[in-house]
Amino acid sequence: MNTAQKVLSNTAVQAIGRLTTAAVSIIILKIISGYLGTAGYGAYTTVYEFLAFFAIVADFGIFQIAVKEMSAAPERRTEIFGNVFALRLCLATGAMLAAIGAAFLIPKYSGTPIPAGVAIASATTFLTLIFGTLSSLLQVDLRMQWNVLGLIASKFIALGWMLATIFRYFPDDPQSGFFQLLVAGAVGGLFQVAIVFWAARRDTLRLRFDFKFWKKLMVKTLPYGGAVLLATIYVRIDVILLSLMRTQEEVGIYGVAARVMENLAVISIFFLNSALPSIARLYRTNRDRLKKLLQYAFDFLALVGLPITVGGIALAYPIIALVSSPEFLSNYAIGFYGSDLALQILLIAMLLAYIGNLFGFSLLAGNAQIKLFYVNAAAVVFNLLSNIAVIPFWGFRGAAATSVASQIFVCILGFLFLRKMLKGISFKLGTAAKALLAALTMGVSVWWLEPLFFNFFGGNKGVLFLIPAGGAVYITVLFLTQAITPEMRALLKKKV
Repeated sequence: MNTAQKVLSNTAVQAIGRLTTAAVSIIILKIISGYLGTAGYGAYTTVYEFLAFFAIVADFGIFQIAVKEMSAAPERRTEIFGNVFALRLCLATGAMLAAIGAAFLIPKYSGTPIPAGVAIASATTFLTLIFGTLSSLLQVDLRMQWNVLGLIASKFIALGWMLATIFRYFPDDPQSGFFQLLVAGAVGGLFQVAIVFWAARRDTLRLRFDFKFWKKLMVKTLPYGGAVLLATIYVRIDVILLSLMRTQEEVGIYGVAARVMENLAVISIFFLNSALPSIARLYRTNRDRLKKLLQYAFDFLALVGLPITVGGIALAYPIIALVSSPEFLSNYAIGFYGSDLALQILLIAMLLAYIGNLFGFSLLAGNAQIKLFYVNAAAVVFNLLSNIAVIPFWGFRGAAATSVASQIFVCILGFLFLRKMLKGISFKLGTAAKALLAALTMGVSVWWLEPLFFNFFGGNKGVLFLIPAGGAVYITVLFLTQAITPEMRALLKKKV
């Protein structure tokens, strides 16, 4: 199996796993949003978004740097991983303690379940960080099927705990059940860590405390870690600002759409994590082949991102109706804007993020982390000022629109820096244009077929059958337009 096949195979395993976990996540979203209501789900969303800010300090881009270092020096992987693991444990412990303290000090959260929720959910975030560290070993070997198994197992275990909470132990007491829903995440986290720990057992998983190496690693990680921290701020600051400037009900409405979008957005990260070792190697050895690989990556992301975006916009209302409850849906007759509108806007931001992530990973592979830092620093300033300006007037609609504007900003800056790093780099839009034509054809088709499917299958459940029908239209048009080029097919049959 050549490099391209390994990358796509590894991506496919993760994508299939993600589809499975996304399906479970949608079930979880459905039962939690209906159980807690808009305000309760808003608090639930705030807890995890708040923790994400502190978690990124513990992460600090160490996963990607660890993968890159172990790929470059496989003979030192035990030493590198042992130090990375120990460093991550220390950072994770400090970050979670800081998050708990900060949550109890914010006046707006006083008297709400958010501070206690942060204390409970910090265990889940801590275990997720450990899970990610162990997964770096599997990513280097392109054995991410164990990572996927851990994710799937954790989701099903958490789902079981949540179902017991909602339907058996606290069916009429959402306030008490709120904390049990957070406990469910921690229980699932224990199982996912156990699975990847077992899968990585052939490596010597011994903690190492070489502080000189830690310092060297942190210096190397600092530009990228800072960039990751800034990226987290500009991606997630909208929810925190909404929680501080608007109501928890509005956070809940926005949170449902954001959760659906996040399950779709991660596909690009899986693909680029798999491609990162190859991009880094070709950057050092063959710039011409690197440019070709980046073009293939651009085409792949367009082929995947465009149908998700167009289809999601066309079916936003029934999708939200299926995964939540009526109180989250728009009612324009009374001037109420719901999660379906937020999803339509956020899907555009997601598509732009697919391309922006490609530029960001390319800068990382070329040791241009400082440029990525500059891109994200500028995006944070732009996003923060924009959100502060629009949220008081337009609430989550302004936050969602700012997300789109921020991603446009990031794409432009990222491409300009990449073009300086790789002289002559450009991206042909032929495949993307064909994918857009196929996606628009699919969008019109599902819009036209929606009443028929919904009448035949009994309401919003029809979307479950309409999505594969739309997918069939999309794939058919792709083949008719020859969007998947002979060069792309040949890539799977030869070394890259």
